Amino acid sequence: MTSHLRCENVTVRFGGVVACDKVNLDVEEGKIVGLIGPNGAGKTTLFNVLSRFQPYEAGHVYFRGGPVDNKRPHDMIRLGMARTYQNIKLFGEQTTLANILIGAHRLIGNPIANMFWLPKARQTERTLHNRAIEIAEMLHLENDLDTLVRNLPYGYQKRVELARALASNPEIILLDEPVAGCNEEETNELKEIVRRVNRDLGITIFLVEHDMSMVMTVCDYIYVINFGANLADGSPTEVQKNPDVIGAYLGEDYHA
Repeated sequence: MTSHLRCENVTVRFGGVVACDKVNLDVEEGKIVGLIGPNGAGKTTLFNVLSRFQPYEAGHVYFRGGPVDNKRPHDMIRLGMARTYQNIKLFGEQTTLANILIGAHRLIGNPIANMFWLPKARQTERTLHNRAIEIAEMLHLENDLDTLVRNLPYGYQKRVELARALASNPEIILLDEPVAGCNEEETNELKEIVRRVNRDLGITIFLVEHDMSMVMTVCDYIYVINFGANLADGSPTEVQKNPDVIGAYLGEDYHA
């Protein structure tokens, strides 16, 4: 197994509240890995730790085997990590295409060449523009490139946020509740999009999600946390049958 992203004994406290309590997990390269647990279990805090938005008082985070404890969010983007957010963070007054291109900022290149609009800068812009269109087509956004994002349905805004993350040419994407607020049709479409991103682009995916149909059908492996600590991990089948997970999160009435 080749580890893409790993944390060891990560602990985060907010005053007297322990948000993450010696959490361990390992996201294998090329896989879709899920993180589930009750509200307040520490899932988003852990996402913020892994993407280096949140400091932690103990433990370590590794990316491709190397420590990133002292890295900042922009360093993680350069290393090849992108993420989406539980609450959509898009530029509503900008078009779909403009929002996607914002994600490609790390690929722009030499600022001097861009300042004077040199041939290399023009070539880079053409390349990024074409790449943005390819991503939009993959996510079925090609007919909305000139639409202001605020005018898009909620499910399409979720796609734009994913497209913006893909524009940075990442090796791994952290998806924070990608289908939250989506209807059944939008959820099913996003399931297939996530599978395609993983399968066709070879991008590792680590996702937090409360929709169990999404988690159990797209994930290769799942971690469960409760009260900020590891509760269980395993394949979807193993997790669904785990009595601790059923008791703490899924409930006795849960059916796969």
